[in-house]
Amino acid sequence: MTAPTLSARVQGVGFWGRGLPSWAAACAFAVTGALPEAAPARPSPQLLAPNERRRAPETVAVALDVALAACQAAGRDPATLSSVFTSTHGDLAITDYMCRTLAGADPAALSPTRFHNSVHNAAAGYWTIGAGAHAPATAISAFDASFAQGLIEALAQLATGTEAVLLVGYDSQSCGPLGHTTRSDGLLGGALVLARTGEGPQLRATLEDGEAGTAAGPLARQLAGNAMAPMLALFDTLATAGGDCTLKAGPGRRLRLALAP
Repeated sequence: MTAPTLSARVQGVGFWGRGLPSWAAACAFAVTGALPEAAPARPSPQLLAPNERRRAPETVAVALDVALAACQAAGRDPATLSSVFTSTHGDLAITDYMCRTLAGADPAALSPTRFHNSVHNAAAGYWTIGAGAHAPATAISAFDASFAQGLIEALAQLATGTEAVLLVGYDSQSCGPLGHTTRSDGLLGGALVLARTGEGPQLRATLEDGEAGTAAGPLARQLAGNAMAPMLALFDTLATAGGDCTLKAGPGRRLRLALAP
């Protein structure tokens, strides 16, 4: 069964991966294979005050960093945009900490701040507060189809009248017992500002039966271990100036994407 095609203009891109701390660095790597020198080990989201920037968990830091970069690239005011935040697992390090603490000798020692940051919409909450955004914000999780389902949600919002939507995908390192059952390596985030009309490459998406192809582009190979790696097929296509790719959209379903100038 094939669904109707949805479309959008890609007006801005944000990206952060280990060793590739910006979309410009990711595009250069996709073309030349060269990593930038002295890449930072952690994102530094300028939307947050310095103290909050240091205290924010990595998932929040990477989500806000790429979200702001995409908005700046699109020339859009972050406060005006509806947003969709998608993460496969949320913050696995905080989840591991909470489970260990609750199972330990003193469950009451659980940190209220870490509990606050454990919810799946933590990054979306930090974003709306930091950006002063009153537009709708959505948080989605769909296992390895999380980015595809987030993209479908963003495109559906455009199709039903929203002018522009910010889409953010991110995941972090797994650890502890969760690391044995739910693998995720490093830190990865990507963001797109999608609009119904205007400038930017045209993205067309069709949901269909079948399995997604194996992503084989340079970004997909470099950052394959992260749980949000399924999104990299699209970012490789964006970095290399267009073409087609597929994303896993659920059991036996794929999202076919076509990108044209």
